Amino acid sequence: MEKTPIGHDSLAEMLKDSTLELKMKNDIYSTYQLIPPAHLSDMKTTVICPATQKHVKKYQVQETFLVEETEEDYRSITLPYIQSQSFSVQWVYNILEKKAEAERIICEDPDPKTGFVLLPDFKWDMKQLDDLYLIAIVRSRDIKSLRDLRSEHVPLLENILRKGQEAILKKFSVPACKLRIYLHYQPSYYHLHVHFTSLSHDAPGCGVERAHLLSDVILNLKGSPMYYQKRPLFFPLQADDNLAVKFREAGKLPNC
Repeated sequence: MEKTPIGHDSLAEMLKDSTLELKMKNDIYSTYQLIPPAHLSDMKTTVICPATQKHVKKYQVQETFLVEETEEDYRSITLPYIQSQSFSVQWVYNILEKKAEAERIICEDPDPKTGFVLLPDFKWDMKQLDDLYLIAIVRSRDIKSLRDLRSEHVPLLENILRKGQEAILKKFSVPACKLRIYLHYQPSYYHLHVHFTSLSHDAPGCGVERAHLLSDVILNLKGSPMYYQKRPLFFPLQADDNLAVKFREAGKLPNC
């Protein structure tokens, strides 16, 4: 559960009709407990049913470590872990096949190699642009993550960048200079997707330890075709994450 953003259209009513309880006052500074009218107290709730243990761990507060994954670590630890797990991305295929959420699609390209669909992320309620958040899901089903990208995928990434920006400008009047466009590593699910968020929104996972700007990814692949297969990558892992267990067993998790 999370509190929905306060909309500009409801701010005046909230300031006028809310109940205020003074908590602290010091000179010109005061702190109040504000209780808004019931119809302005809504919360956004996400339900995962049935939830797996992986889902439960994702939302638990845990100690977090920054992990350095080398090319060899990926081959010997991460990739076998991915291949051994039953990470279901059927919900992604449902979107690509328009079996679900078809009405939410903002933009789509049917090309099997460079195509994608763009739709709002569940984190965005589409009520205001300050927290704009969309996801572009590639049609190709053989690209799991950033690690699989090579120079041959540059046309796909450039297509997502250009058409995604154009679609968001046309639909929401938000120009490219106000967008943060990036990929996660590690991703939350292993089917390549790109995040489009408002530059003014500190979206979960947009920090430098996990987010890789799409424009940087394109430039790196143009300069070195195997860049993301060869270079070490850093990413955060929660203590009880199953992948963290594998890194710990291999003696690769730092002692912090």
